[in-house]
Amino acid sequence: MSHVLPDMEAVLPAAAAAVTHPGLVLTPEADGQAALLRRCQGGDDAAFEELVRRFQPRVSAIVRGILRQSNDCDDIAQQIFTKVYFALNKFNFQSAVSTWIYKIAVNECYDHLRKQKVRRAKILADLSEQESAWIENLDVNGHLGVASLAKQVEVRELADKLLARVCAEDRVLLILKEVEGYGVREVAAIVGLNENTVKVRLFRARQALLTALRRKRV
Repeated sequence: MSHVLPDMEAVLPAAAAAVTHPGLVLTPEADGQAALLRRCQGGDDAAFEELVRRFQPRVSAIVRGILRQSNDCDDIAQQIFTKVYFALNKFNFQSAVSTWIYKIAVNECYDHLRKQKVRRAKILADLSEQESAWIENLDVNGHLGVASLAKQVEVRELADKLLARVCAEDRVLLILKEVEGYGVREVAAIVGLNENTVKVRLFRARQALLTALRRKRV
């Protein structure tokens, strides 16, 4: 089965990065992830358990964000880490461990959607007048505060309604950028698109949400 996105690799160790990628600057977190990955490649089961512990929350959030209310979210998250495990020795340390893992997560979700013959998400439920007014107050300079929505428990259901209004491909862009806080360059690496394309699609996805809200109020 072909994936939507190509396989991604992990980060270079600091010394190798300085030689082969002079412009690459590793954060302590990324360097620690690379060291952990090397332990996993060496057959350290405790290291793999730690890898899962570190990445499971965000992987689960990505899965829920793409699949929405699917009952398969937990199973898909487990499948993702199974694929990570069997792909450990394919890593050649040329990009971030996190990028590689999140790309596997996105691919697995897209594969699941194809198997279920799920087409692009449409507007499934209307927002109440109160919800619409609340969202309008979040609109600053034409940008919707999706990150604020997702981080507040009391409006999580509302965030779900909003994210359901865009297709799965654009939904993952919004989740990675607005909810998970990744920069455009990181998002582009995860989804396999160039940065300009990511910027355009993010803009259009945000505008689609705002347009849907405004049409409801007309």
